[in-house]
Amino acid sequence: MNKVIKTPLISVLLSVYNDDENIKKSIDSILSQSYKNIEVLVIDDGSTDKTYKILNGIKDIRLKIFRNKENLGLTKCLNILIKKSQGQILARQDSDDISLPTRLELQYNFLHKSQLDACTTRAFIKNTKKSIPRFSHLLPLNFVIKYKNPFIHGTLMVKKSAVLNIGMYDENIKYAQDYKLFKELLKENYKIKILKTRLYVLNMENNISSLKKEDQQNFFRKIQKENL
Repeated sequence: MNKVIKTPLISVLLSVYNDDENIKKSIDSILSQSYKNIEVLVIDDGSTDKTYKILNGIKDIRLKIFRNKENLGLTKCLNILIKKSQGQILARQDSDDISLPTRLELQYNFLHKSQLDACTTRAFIKNTKKSIPRFSHLLPLNFVIKYKNPFIHGTLMVKKSAVLNIGMYDENIKYAQDYKLFKELLKENYKIKILKTRLYVLNMENNISSLKKEDQQNFFRKIQKENL
């Protein structure tokens, strides 16, 4: 394992809604990272199950918990967390996914050594032996993004300055907000790459992408048609 060159504070952003089944495992996978200089900002987006109780049962000074009285949606929640973050580097995590132990360390080293503004990683698909993306990470990303989103949102690591410069997440985009974010970053000529190592376990069942597939596609097509 490569030694981390330097250890700036990384702010990990996680929004959760009614996911008491997975939330503790997801957060534990971040708190147990080999990269230790992190803050984990979690916002409970109006959950009605045991999510908030579980969050308050996790004792770690790096964990910062926030709560919405009503459900605002992922886009607005991520912007709230960005504004509350203290790190110069932002990272994402989804409540039903798992980050492998060296994810942040290897990803930051890749970001730093390659002089990138943002990067994502490949992932294992939960409950299968398949990997994602399969081939799109091998093609020029400026070409691929015209037709599909080659990036896994939950694996995003990005300089906070870049996100602030493009105005953060577009709150008019309720779904596929990551696709819009990546297109905006590329439009502004920020340097983004996909780390070919699989450092994440991605759930693709009973999540926003599967349950709101039609809405996702509608927003995707809307963004795709924009002249970015």
